[in-house]
Amino acid sequence: MKRAFLPPAEALLAFESAARHASFTRAAEELHLTQGAVSKQVRQLEERLGVELFRRVRQRIVLTDAGRLYLHEVRGALAQISDATRQVMSFAGSADVLNLAVLPTFGTRWLAPRLAEFLRRYPSAGLNLSVRLRPFDFDAEPFDGAIHHGDPVWAGAIAEPLFPEDSIVVASRAFRDRHSIRAPADLLRVPRLQLATRPLAWRQWFEAAGVDTEAAYQGQRFDQFGMIAEAAAHHLGAALMPRLFVEEELAAGKLVRLFDTSLTGRSAYHFVYPERRTLRPVVATFRAWLLEEARAARIGRETMLPG
Repeated sequence: MKRAFLPPAEALLAFESAARHASFTRAAEELHLTQGAVSKQVRQLEERLGVELFRRVRQRIVLTDAGRLYLHEVRGALAQISDATRQVMSFAGSADVLNLAVLPTFGTRWLAPRLAEFLRRYPSAGLNLSVRLRPFDFDAEPFDGAIHHGDPVWAGAIAEPLFPEDSIVVASRAFRDRHSIRAPADLLRVPRLQLATRPLAWRQWFEAAGVDTEAAYQGQRFDQFGMIAEAAAHHLGAALMPRLFVEEELAAGKLVRLFDTSLTGRSAYHFVYPERRTLRPVVATFRAWLLEEARAARIGRETMLPG
């Protein structure tokens, strides 16, 4: 790291605050400094950089083009430092902290309701869960493991299978009755909810159900399964959902399964962890617990009656 290019932190904070407020006076109030101190820090920063960051227009300050570019980068760097600080502070009071990258719907609908049992087994553990949608470099990210959907391929990591994605068609009882849905072909004349990242799913389900159609791609699109589940529970349409993400709605009667036909994808959910890193006790315990929960979920689905 070339320290010659690192300005003092207080100068960066003064610049960011002044730029956000477009005022040295308001920046001084926020930072508990005098207006003169903020102005001096920004002026010294400009001298260090060799460029003008603000234009002084009477009683106002306006960012220059260089100032706008620098603000974007400085603001991002300060946000990263703030996030890192909060993450490190979470270690306080915990003998062991587990940092996990999770998929949003998997995290909220399957993992989170089960975490109390893990914490009962490992009461000294701390948990940090962050959303990551794509594979990343474990050497560059502070994660102990991740939940991955897809093929068991992740550079520099071990991927252990949890369970396949077994999808079923669901809707609210009111939606089913209002549209008199009795056979798979009836779904062609009602609104169907689509997941943007599974564009072929409905076509594959119709094929499995013996329905020949060119209209499988029609329907409103959503980014996440959680949004689709809520939309279906509020009578917006029929949804093709992984069964593990609608267990609560099915049990509560908010959604009903429309047909026995299910769609098991070729890809699956995996627990992924870096292959070059020795598993800490909290990670090893979480891995064993997660694989046990996944096995119980698989057995539960295999013994569950259709409906």
